[in-house]
Amino acid sequence: MIVRIMGEGQVKLADSHFAELNKLDEALLSEMERGDGPGFRETLHALLEKVRELGTPLPDDSLEPSELILPSPDATLEDVRELLSDGGLIPG
Repeated sequence: MIVRIMGEGQVKLADSHFAELNKLDEALLSEMERGDGPGFRETLHALLEKVRELGTPLPDDSLEPSELILPSPDATLEDVRELLSDGGLIPG
């Protein structure tokens, strides 16, 4: 799956990693619902770092369609609320 981190670029990520990422996504959703700004920020950074760690960066000039778009590291609670689906940022 091709994942875009807004403002950074794209990475190719194996589907087998999504169970691990979904745990962070669920925590992020919970923190957003509680309005826990510091927890949200920490979990967002952990989620993005995990995507960077597990994914393979695509070249900057690559224009692959992104199947998943994640917010930038400096996104606010409000920014992320606009991106959310019923199940969080990551499907499944």
